[in-house]
Amino acid sequence: MAYDQTDAAPTLAARLDAELRDAHPLTILRKAYETFGDKLALVSSFGAESAVLLHLASQVSPNIPVLFLDTGMLFGQTLDYRKSLAATLGLTDVRDLRPAFADLAVTDPRSDLWRTDTDACCHIRKVLPLDRALEGFEGWVTGRKRFHGGDRLRLAVVEESEGQLKFNPLANWSKAELDAYAAEHKLPAHPLVAQGFPSLGCWPCTKPVDDPNADVRAGRWQGQDKTECGIHVARTPGVAPNVGGDI
Repeated sequence: MAYDQTDAAPTLAARLDAELRDAHPLTILRKAYETFGDKLALVSSFGAESAVLLHLASQVSPNIPVLFLDTGMLFGQTLDYRKSLAATLGLTDVRDLRPAFADLAVTDPRSDLWRTDTDACCHIRKVLPLDRALEGFEGWVTGRKRFHGGDRLRLAVVEESEGQLKFNPLANWSKAELDAYAAEHKLPAHPLVAQGFPSLGCWPCTKPVDDPNADVRAGRWQGQDKTECGIHVARTPGVAPNVGGDI
């Protein structure tokens, strides 16, 4: 089914969510690709749980554009993992998104904004680069899951955002299901998972977690109310949100 430009995004999102809310992630991805074709992108952090969604997407088409936010603050292991995993899965169009030089020069010239304003740091290093990259797309795929908690507990499988459709194929899956899929397909793990990092972002704001029963995102922005980087938060253009994680 081709995307019908006359079908308002909220209406289309509601219809697809009703159709796909209990579907297997591979079915959801196939429907997204069938609907949007080359106007569909997948956003990945190449983090602790990213291999599952990327493997699923590679089965739909290895040519799906994969948008990777290289903030300039990532762990070196993440950058290495991005290269090796993309090669392993045969992904042909991984695009590295970096913050604009002008934004850094004006707002974070010393690369220490994270010390005083993590929301503003995320805004120039994640939100703005992704907004620019998504301008040519009509739909995009995320790796968010409900078991991550917080606002994600109410996560829809398909939702409308800023006039685009967002697909969350793994929304229904548990940690056990993710782990089982990764084991079945022998997917390589991010090297920092074995060192106690259940969720991975930028090095200044990501810590290992000692408690095996802690929330999967407990190591992100420790000591702050912040739980999201901002790319999944409705916002006014040019205004940094107050909340804003793993993609």
